[in-house]
Amino acid sequence: MRRLTTILSIATMISTCVACRSGKENLPNPFFEEWTTPYGVPPFDRIRTYHYTPAFERAMSLHNEQIAAIVANADEPTFENTIAAYDGAGQMLANVANIFSMMCAGDTSEQLQAVEEQMVPLLAAHDDEIKMNAALFARIKQVYDKRNSIDLSPVQVRLTEKTYNDFVRCGANLSDADKARLKQINEALSLASVRFGNNILAENNNFALELEGTDLDGLPASVCDAARETAKQAGKTDKYIFTLHKPSLIPLLTYSSRRDLRERIYKAYRNRCNHGDEYDNKGIINDIIRLRTEKAHLLGYESYAAYVTADEMALSPRNVYALLDEIWTPALEKAKEELEQMTELFRRDVADENEQFASWDWWYYAEKVRRQNYTINEEMLRCYFSLDNVRQGVFNLANRLYAITFRPIAVPLYDDEVSAFEVLDSDESHLGVLYFDFYPRAGKSQGAWCGYFRAPSHDADGNRVAPVVGIVCNFPRPTISTPSLLSLDETLTLFHEFGHALHFLFSDAAYNGLMDVEGDFVELPSQIMENWALEPEMLKTYAVHYRTNDIIGNTYIDRLHQSALFNQGFATTELVAAALTDMDIHSMKEYKETDISAFEYNALYERRGLIPQIEPRYRYPYFAHIFSGGYSAGYYFYIWAEVLDKDAFEAFRESGDTFNRRIAESFRAQILSRGGEADGMTLYTNFRGKQPDKTPMLKSRGLWKEPEEQENATADGVTLATDNTTTNQ
Repeated sequence: MRRLTTILSIATMISTCVACRSGKENLPNPFFEEWTTPYGVPPFDRIRTYHYTPAFERAMSLHNEQIAAIVANADEPTFENTIAAYDGAGQMLANVANIFSMMCAGDTSEQLQAVEEQMVPLLAAHDDEIKMNAALFARIKQVYDKRNSIDLSPVQVRLTEKTYNDFVRCGANLSDADKARLKQINEALSLASVRFGNNILAENNNFALELEGTDLDGLPASVCDAARETAKQAGKTDKYIFTLHKPSLIPLLTYSSRRDLRERIYKAYRNRCNHGDEYDNKGIINDIIRLRTEKAHLLGYESYAAYVTADEMALSPRNVYALLDEIWTPALEKAKEELEQMTELFRRDVADENEQFASWDWWYYAEKVRRQNYTINEEMLRCYFSLDNVRQGVFNLANRLYAITFRPIAVPLYDDEVSAFEVLDSDESHLGVLYFDFYPRAGKSQGAWCGYFRAPSHDADGNRVAPVVGIVCNFPRPTISTPSLLSLDETLTLFHEFGHALHFLFSDAAYNGLMDVEGDFVELPSQIMENWALEPEMLKTYAVHYRTNDIIGNTYIDRLHQSALFNQGFATTELVAAALTDMDIHSMKEYKETDISAFEYNALYERRGLIPQIEPRYRYPYFAHIFSGGYSAGYYFYIWAEVLDKDAFEAFRESGDTFNRRIAESFRAQILSRGGEADGMTLYTNFRGKQPDKTPMLKSRGLWKEPEEQENATADGVTLATDNTTTNQ
């Protein structure tokens, strides 16, 4: 999940919030003290819900004083007294916001949701007041205009340009009237985003599929045990409960021979926030699109998608669509072939010709095909991927590539199930602290993400401030009889989020404003880690049977690799479908009230020929990434970054050693440690020595055709090409 780093992104990206603890006591506010905790981690044992509002208020007041001091400086604007001073301002606010936003996604409550709805619009307004401060912008512009004629380092020039462009993109050049309107839009958007996410959380928690023992046909014992544990927690000791959390939902769809149950839970998942009730998000979506379109127009762009992509590697919607369209047709054709094979099995089970293969049948029959064609199944593999072993696997990989180590530590935790580690560099110096939060809770958002409670930064004397990072997931809980056992997808998820963690832990950008990278670059550090997860040599370091302690054998490894392209048509199609619907709705040039369901159907099924047996990975009413997260007009980020990660991994393959320490150190030095000290393409080509090639990505998804098979293929036609076309007016 894309990281939260600015006050504005806190206002727009938080979807839920956490009640760390609440009570009637009136403890001193920890945010007003210097922390004496080990490694300076947050004192979670002392932070209460009622501490956040006064902490935000004081932090915003202090930030305003710092900005006022920059503006009041009578000296000629310089890099140090303006750009660097601005970059170093607002540290208390950033610290409070980082903790708040991380906890907001992890364990919400009604009390914290109330704080969130109160504070998020205020944070948006605070950010706008600074970004639209004419006197401050005038000083920034003076430095920007002479940046190439004064004695600045390349990094200082980069910070000056990023600061100036950020102000322009936030409305600094607008008229007073347009600034006032943009402030109203941003406040409204921030609140709409919060409500959208809170509605999803409520829908997730309001559904429970309660089953009897006679309803469990086809379900493995471990799945039944987990459902029984869920029922026990709900006080139903003689029942089995399945929820909309992925560790519960996917196994039921994959193994249950009861088609009616698969249909019921699938429809409940796909129709969240789409019932016309208090949790319906369709009206909120219309409000968000209307406001985002108006915002884009105010800032001189023809659409919100044009506004977003102009600041990314892609540069324009045209370049995004070019990549997605290139993948769409072959992926859909491959999915249709997969459907034909599954339909044969479906017809053996369902004789009624009036019954057609449906979207809720896909997981069940895909698993049947896998067993039939590759003599391997998900449940068999889970036995080799216990959570503790997979976590140790990522530790071992990081040690092998970068010589870093992980040491369990005793520090304040925000939940008893959370664990923490100190991360030590190759010279045993302190790199940071890493928290793991693995299991679903009623107040936790779905999915998995990585962020930080304290950002990597530098203090006023230039000393590195080590980050405090958190990886948050929703993995199966252990049961009485088994540890937490991960699916292949969940295993890859942990490798993925760990890649984000390494990006934070290694970050050594010279300035706070240079820590961020483009959105379509940010998934490179995470996705490249997935490439190692199923390497034979890597598997044998962590894939150990939880009962027998046997290391996974060559037979299973061979079957895994033989099935590498299995179901890739479906996986790619549902991913690209979601990216397309995101781009489509944000590419509106003129807003008009929209039937959200009809818009989605027309975009995918009517115009692009999506088959009814596949739905996009996310439907609009619960598409949190784009309506309450940081991926609006940016869900394509994953595919774009996949071109980078597959090409980058080729550097290791080409060396003859996929664990090549020299190349890993170059990747760390050129990409992981640099933050945004240069644009993404420059960082990438500095590492790779060439433009990224799409071929490895297409091959990994089974979509590659040899050049002689491609119409109009050219020697350089496989690079991730972009033009410089934007729609900025």
